[in-house]
Amino acid sequence: MKNILGYSHIKARNFFLKGESYFNSDIPPYFIFAPLLKSISILFRGKVLSNFLLEHEDDKGNLKKKYPCDFEDVNYKFLNNKDGKYAWRPLQLIHPALYVSLVHKITEKENWKFIVERFQEFGENSKIKCYSIPIESDSELSDKAETITHWWQAIEQQSIELALQFEYTLHTDISDCYGSIYTHSVAWALHTKDIAKRERNKSSLIGNIIDKHLQGMSYGQTNGIPQGSLLMDFIAEMVLGYVDLTLSERLDDESLDEYEIIRYRDDYRIFSNNPQEAELIAKHLTEILIEMGMRLNVQKTLVSNNIIRDSIKSDKLYWMLNKRGGKSLQEHLFLIHELAEKHPNSGSLSKALNKFYNRIQKIEETNQNIPVLISILVDITFKNPRTYSVAAAILSKLLSLIDDADNQEAIISKIIAKFDKIPNTGHIQLWLQRVTIKINREQEYKELLCQKVNDQTIDIWNSEWLNDELREIIEEGLIVDEEVIEDIDRIIESEEFQLFDY
Repeated sequence: MKNILGYSHIKARNFFLKGESYFNSDIPPYFIFAPLLKSISILFRGKVLSNFLLEHEDDKGNLKKKYPCDFEDVNYKFLNNKDGKYAWRPLQLIHPALYVSLVHKITEKENWKFIVERFQEFGENSKIKCYSIPIESDSELSDKAETITHWWQAIEQQSIELALQFEYTLHTDISDCYGSIYTHSVAWALHTKDIAKRERNKSSLIGNIIDKHLQGMSYGQTNGIPQGSLLMDFIAEMVLGYVDLTLSERLDDESLDEYEIIRYRDDYRIFSNNPQEAELIAKHLTEILIEMGMRLNVQKTLVSNNIIRDSIKSDKLYWMLNKRGGKSLQEHLFLIHELAEKHPNSGSLSKALNKFYNRIQKIEETNQNIPVLISILVDITFKNPRTYSVAAAILSKLLSLIDDADNQEAIISKIIAKFDKIPNTGHIQLWLQRVTIKINREQEYKELLCQKVNDQTIDIWNSEWLNDELREIIEEGLIVDEEVIEDIDRIIESEEFQLFDY
């Protein structure tokens, strides 16, 4: 496991240009992005984005460049429903030209050196520890799996260890963190607010360059950054690192020194021997975040004097204490359904479903009522988008146990119709398509990325602002690998979605 802040600028560039870094949420394996990013990166050698902007004549006959911030839908958004009702979050595939351009700018030798040194300043206070800088796996685990393992070791285990030293813990997080980040605050974070404001028109300032790219991705808006890539995670860390630094200065002014703070992205754990001091730290944090356009999530703020118990997430603790073997598959699924009701969309729920998948993987026939099992599974999935990929894998296995093709098709139609009842279901449609792609390749889905699988001419990104050379590379670049579709099995295999060997 390697922290990217220890990388050279070249190695950092290669890391961010990996397909896994470009989009780090779970989608079927036949979607590939690295070849397209590589083609654009090669084209950008010795050039910058402005070299590829489309020119047009204005009313006076002068040549003007078109800019991405003047166009809608530059990034591709697909929506992930969060609760089976009306809560949702947009996942974004950043326009490849903007993504590669931003990666190249951040990883220019002097810019990368400056950013790394700034992060060293963010982390100078040993009492405030950040564990969410992107890391790269040096083992068989994927980067995402390594990150989760790192979270468990650094956050949960260290929190338990801190019970030796502290009596109280305050847990809190930032409400809608990525959606609240003010793009100008990136320059504040990297250069200080005074310098950033004084030199806001200086185009060579890396903070301003990042800000301009972010606005280009979202029709010129200055509120919010895209979710779904390690590059955006890294940019969020710039802002949150600046918050850490500012908080450290505030606490020094208060002469507070008997505390420890663990932060993983927008999740904070504040340890103290005095609950009033923990509240005071949270108060300062709140004030700093307000200045940055963000706020703490009041509903998720908890003060506790039981550090051991509250160091473990409530869903995990519940499942550790209450799980019991279900004799039948139906009983087993009902136990998981109960977990979903008590701790929706939790990590323990995903883990429980992964183990259920492993249980049924080698079953060739069963006297269990398969449609009933599917109904329970779909009800779990309906309200828990974190489970989409593993639920799709289980569904693909259960459908394979139904011999009658017409019955299979009828069940699939009911499942699709059920998910159509809730808004913003682009993410689940991607996985439903994976379930049906070897059964009926022509099954229709509303999600544009699903349609791209069967029609490569569909444009995912708005490239009206680019010249012909770069636009053609993007529009003709393959992001769906037919060889992968040819090779995958009808039943979704564990390698397609499992991060760990359960």
